[in-house]
Amino acid sequence: MKIAQPDSAVEQLSPAVVDFLKAPAMVIGAGSVPALSGRTYPVHNPATGEVLAQVPAGGAEDVDAAVKAAQAAFEGPWSRLPPTQRQAAMLRLADLIEANGEELAQLETLNNGKSIMMSRLLEVQGTAEYFRYMAGWATKIEGSTLDVSIPIPPGMRYQAFTRKEPVGVVAAITPWNFPLTMAAWKVAPALAAGCTVVLKPAEETPLTSIRLAQLCLEAGIPEGVVNVVTGMGEEAGAPLVAHPGIAKISFTGSTETGKLIGVQAVRDMKRVTLELGGKAPMIMFDDMDLDLLGVAAGVGSFFNTGQTCCAGVRIYAQKGVYDRVLDTISAVTRSLSIGSGLDPRHQINPLVSARHKAHVQACIARGVEQGAKPVIRGSAPADGFYVAPELFVDVRQDMALMQEEVFGPVVTVTPFDDADEAIRLANDTRFGLGASIWTTDLNKMMRYVPRIQAGTVWVNSHNLPDQNMPFGGFKQSGIGREHGRGALDNYLETKSVCVAFR
Repeated sequence: MKIAQPDSAVEQLSPAVVDFLKAPAMVIGAGSVPALSGRTYPVHNPATGEVLAQVPAGGAEDVDAAVKAAQAAFEGPWSRLPPTQRQAAMLRLADLIEANGEELAQLETLNNGKSIMMSRLLEVQGTAEYFRYMAGWATKIEGSTLDVSIPIPPGMRYQAFTRKEPVGVVAAITPWNFPLTMAAWKVAPALAAGCTVVLKPAEETPLTSIRLAQLCLEAGIPEGVVNVVTGMGEEAGAPLVAHPGIAKISFTGSTETGKLIGVQAVRDMKRVTLELGGKAPMIMFDDMDLDLLGVAAGVGSFFNTGQTCCAGVRIYAQKGVYDRVLDTISAVTRSLSIGSGLDPRHQINPLVSARHKAHVQACIARGVEQGAKPVIRGSAPADGFYVAPELFVDVRQDMALMQEEVFGPVVTVTPFDDADEAIRLANDTRFGLGASIWTTDLNKMMRYVPRIQAGTVWVNSHNLPDQNMPFGGFKQSGIGREHGRGALDNYLETKSVCVAFR
């Protein structure tokens, strides 16, 4: 992969990054275009708060142009290509992602704020691997032959089978916490299935989505197959969801926005998958391997500065190990270095925006107001969108810290007596995306995993998805699953064919 050493700091921006930031544009059809209105809006560098670039402020007319381009591409070459040719195009794209890896990683860190090491290894390398993985599924779409028992007319015989066909034009709406990765999670299976895409990235973090669409064209993917419209949710996202040319919506983001999209999808009878919010519990039994506590905090709770839908933000520790858990995780939290993501020595990086920083600070203040006790009380850099990580104890289940998504470096630690109490507390939420159990007792693990209401349950680990593991949520954490065969099925319709013969 053409990136710098993963753990090396960025001393000077790549010339390609500097050039790209001068005039990032939407990708509609054959190339880069401004908004038809001519309007732009600023995106910021979270580490400094400074304006990073001006991006087109797309609107309904731009959405319409992108959908029409996607429709033309779907009805034209793309959906009719042999699967091996779709596969080959996706593999070329994966190679280009790697070839432009350092540029993509720097853009991601500049725009999102996350660690450059994470951008290189997860966003870039993970995206290339995801396109390769999904490219393989392009040649494995299959139907079934069916025995049928149709009795009329006498003497007529029947043979039935099913076909899997691409659903059509897909609206892919992605969040700001993993911009490139989330784009890949939607675009890759859609392309493998033979669909075309209009991608609407989060308004805060559009840069790597734009570059991805440019690389699609460079890879020989026909014009109009992957389009990117940038802009505000109400000005670009809402018209995209409501557009009559859209057959399928795939959204990752907040539960509140997901509900609005779900209502619109039902109104139009569009196919929809929703990956929404989370409030993941980590249940730590008194027989757990205590040497894993550092991993639990670093990866499970504070990974990506807590801006992860599966972050283990509700730690329940059995009373026999509660003091050790609290002491160890407190020490780990205090040791986390805060600073710019361009220096990989910092484990806590800025939050994505000034608005989100204010939200997290308000959640912390509300927790204190409701009686929760902060343990760390750390400080953060004054410039940029930083919030110091915090642990809370003495937190009741009815407090906002337990029930509402903070989506930042804020964790609660709560004792429990027995397993039944732990399961009850873990399930006491409207969310159900991820959870984990920490125990060395296999019987305990097998007994309690089925009782946890979550789409993914890790054991002695947390927050580690894989492209082959179905990913999605119970309850208000979403509808449908991403990854694996299920991700491909999201973009396919099933057609029954019945042939009569004598």
